[in-house]
Amino acid sequence: MAAYLLSPKLGNPSTQNKQEDANLSSESGAIEMAYYKKYREILPTLPVGKAWMIAEHLVQYQGFWLSPNLALKAVIWIQDEFKVQPTDIFLASFPKTGTTWLKALIFATINRTHCDFSTHPLLTRSPHECFPFLEAYVHESHETISGLDALPPPRLLATHFPHTLLPNSMITSGCKFIYICRDPKDVLVSTWLFSNKLRPKELPPLSLQEAFELFCQGISHFGPYWDHVLGYWKWSLENPEKILFLKYEDLKKDPSAVVKRLAEFLGVHFSLEEEGKGVAQEITRLCSFESLSNLEVNKTKTYKFKSDLVLYNNIFFRKGQTGDSKNHLTNEMIQHLDKTTQEKLAGSGLTFVS
Repeated sequence: MAAYLLSPKLGNPSTQNKQEDANLSSESGAIEMAYYKKYREILPTLPVGKAWMIAEHLVQYQGFWLSPNLALKAVIWIQDEFKVQPTDIFLASFPKTGTTWLKALIFATINRTHCDFSTHPLLTRSPHECFPFLEAYVHESHETISGLDALPPPRLLATHFPHTLLPNSMITSGCKFIYICRDPKDVLVSTWLFSNKLRPKELPPLSLQEAFELFCQGISHFGPYWDHVLGYWKWSLENPEKILFLKYEDLKKDPSAVVKRLAEFLGVHFSLEEEGKGVAQEITRLCSFESLSNLEVNKTKTYKFKSDLVLYNNIFFRKGQTGDSKNHLTNEMIQHLDKTTQEKLAGSGLTFVS
């Protein structure tokens, strides 16, 4: 298996970063300059590895692989500057594990008493717009960060960052976390297909073999996958009142049951009247893959994740199935991934049924 660790460090900052530094010096305040200065100091010291969907390399920061211009900046800002509120609700996940679907379900569950299903926000807004990523608020502008502070409670915020990269304020506050994971074989295939859609035209497609080797070595956005999952799994065992740990496979099997678990965990239990009216089932229908993927907003519209990152919403809707990896991976790949998963999760109590 090929090695994809490219270099012990990045070397000299790029011209683009120098320009960003100048822009920050002239336009931003002391808080933003502090986190950006730390970012600029740390960046050249980090190991680098091959990226999946971007021209630049990934960097390894505190044991996990991050994109240098987006995720690394964001995690440093979150660790040093983000002000958590005790009413915050966070959805944490590794990419391509069911984030978009779960965003919709949580949003609809939390807001069910004042959102009519016939005119629901999810009918005209993408789940990412209703339930934004925390890291998307890291921007060279006071206005964007102020927008985060101005969100009404409870703030619904998503993150792909692993548990060990979160600041202590998020760990110890009264906020709630929901985490979702998925069979790593399906994660690999979904990530590979998603990444090739985002690769610049000047780059050749990433082969499945190369993606497989990178994934097994832990070199993927926010990877290693098994470390990401284990961090939240162990935290959930120690603090079940703080974090609800879910599997994508269980969500697919009985989404209404998971919706009821979400409501109970978040302290917004379904009343007997709601049970009788089948409100949980109505939420699952509204947020089903078939419903969301066929909405005009998710077929043709775009969403701005950051000033320089605008994506079509339809890229987040492929099949919404479990077990699709068997249609792409060889038997040898499947056996290797299953063995690796068993070894990585040994003794944790966490398993994935193939």
